[in-house]
Amino acid sequence: MVTLVRFVARTMVALLLVVIACRFVDPRVTSLMVIRALETRSLFAARQPVPLRAVSPALLRAVIAAEDTRFLQHHGVDWSALERAREYNERWQGRRLRGAGTITMQCARTVFLWPGRSYLRKGLEIGLAPVLELMWGKRRILEMYVNSVEWGDRVYGVEAAARHYFGVPAAQLDGWQSALLAAALPNPRRWSPAAPTPYLRERASIIGARASRVWLDGLVGAEGTGNSSPVPVRRRAHES
Repeated sequence: MVTLVRFVARTMVALLLVVIACRFVDPRVTSLMVIRALETRSLFAARQPVPLRAVSPALLRAVIAAEDTRFLQHHGVDWSALERAREYNERWQGRRLRGAGTITMQCARTVFLWPGRSYLRKGLEIGLAPVLELMWGKRRILEMYVNSVEWGDRVYGVEAAARHYFGVPAAQLDGWQSALLAAALPNPRRWSPAAPTPYLRERASIIGARASRVWLDGLVGAEGTGNSSPVPVRRRAHES
């Protein structure tokens, strides 16, 4: 028993040191990248981390609108959303599932944990989220999230996604491209932002409308991009 306690304590200290290090240094690989490489028996995909100021504000708004509208209000865990998700899942008895992972929780999962549904992983997410909020702050969390999230098979981070799907750097993503990228996040290995299905286009339109009401105060305002007026997302004629 003493040995187990020591092991857990050492593991937690090691994880805390890694979290602190990632506040200042972008990791070359994430846990998700390692897992995908083992699953596919392939080499690690290239990842191009970029500072938040080099990401289109339209993309940041779309991601917040799609994944966590209360990102700036909670402290890592949205307890009211978790309760609503629990009630919903109980009502449907597993036939339909609704998640309540915040951007902070998803960042913890992508960088440090593993995909899949389990109470253990969810518990670790909930435990890590406040630590990330304390150690990193909102700006670093959002920066790490958009630079590490999976956006397709061997496509990680917004810079790689922008170039892979649209042939532009992340800074040049427009509103519609941003909405498509955000719309694909629930299932990025199935949906392609470059060849959206009718469902994905409809989802992107909804996200675009919500994104027009998202403000980035305190996130990238220091770089002169965060407080600019949101621009509504409109479908392009050839994608209508």
